[in-house]
Amino acid sequence: MLKWFISLLCIANSLAAQVFSFDSILNKKPILKTVNADYKKYKLQIIYTQITRDSNGKPSFKNYTYKLDSTNYFYCASLVKLPTSILALEKLNELKIDRTALFFTDSVNACQHKVSKDTTSVNGYPSIEQYIKKMFLVSDNVAYGRVYEFLGVDYLHNRLAQLGYKNMRIVHRFDGGCKGADNTTTNPVSFYNSDLKLIYKQKEQYASKTYLHPLGIVKVGKAYMNAQNKRINEPKDFTSMNYISLQNIHSMLQRLVFNEFYPSSNAYKITNDDQKFMLRYLTMYPRESSHPTYERKAYYDSYKKYFMFGDSRKTITDSNIKITNIVGQSYGFMVDCAYIQNAKAHVEFMLSAVIYTNNNEIINDGKYEYNTIALPFLAELGRQVYNFELTRKK
Repeated sequence: MLKWFISLLCIANSLAAQVFSFDSILNKKPILKTVNADYKKYKLQIIYTQITRDSNGKPSFKNYTYKLDSTNYFYCASLVKLPTSILALEKLNELKIDRTALFFTDSVNACQHKVSKDTTSVNGYPSIEQYIKKMFLVSDNVAYGRVYEFLGVDYLHNRLAQLGYKNMRIVHRFDGGCKGADNTTTNPVSFYNSDLKLIYKQKEQYASKTYLHPLGIVKVGKAYMNAQNKRINEPKDFTSMNYISLQNIHSMLQRLVFNEFYPSSNAYKITNDDQKFMLRYLTMYPRESSHPTYERKAYYDSYKKYFMFGDSRKTITDSNIKITNIVGQSYGFMVDCAYIQNAKAHVEFMLSAVIYTNNNEIINDGKYEYNTIALPFLAELGRQVYNFELTRKK
């Protein structure tokens, strides 16, 4: 009788171990407990997607969410580099232009940049491919600006709406100092083949309408430092800035990873090679790139791998773990959206999370708790979900 009871208890414990619970995960380590205990202060949101494949390799998805709320604002920062990259390759395919074609940028006002050289590329010229590499490897802001200008604001939002992302808003660069309408005026651009023969020319573009923030007036903090480093004792206004919800960026990455499993009407209009290219550079460490190259001390392995490894700058030695992700970090907000896999251990899942660490509530003073709270939290969250996946019956 006792043996039977013990056996039954073991079975029950085994089944319980298969049931995922954020309450359980967020109580496993002190840093997780600390953030969870004050989740409103940290503006915490999490999405975890279990991936189970059938005998033919077709995936099915089960989502778990924690404090997910699209009205709980966070600044998306570099997350915009994923949709702009995907849509840029779609537009190139529409125009029948190779992503390696030479890509020159002109200017029509003082805040715009002319670009016709790129010393990081093999041939010394810029291309959409090279810009995407830089965005995905080290979150390059200049590269993002040039791709944003190729797309134009109307094209961006029309295509995002077609894909179901009507509340996504991308209306400014991160470089150049453009303000107001200048931010939605995009440069003339042109493409050339390797013999410097013109392939395509696009005039400057102007937004046909004002793209309003889907959340209305958005303000964060109790004060902020302005461009003159003067403290302004009122919340910082984010109303005119880019916006992506956690749900949308999670969905966008999932669609990229599993594009071939989506109906053609919902899939990205990219080639298989485009997909492989993007996934490769979203996964790579900066040290693995030859053109461009990056100094390892400044661009360490976890530079943009917050989950699992973000709390250490040591070289990541486990080659079986692959993290395909996009991150954002600015104004105290830190966000990671990732597809994590270990084929050897039969682990495959998606995880997205955002956290806000700005204890003094002053925006733009450079005093954020990224290293003491945000990165330790995201790294530990990633490890705990990964550990759960190791035991989950697939």
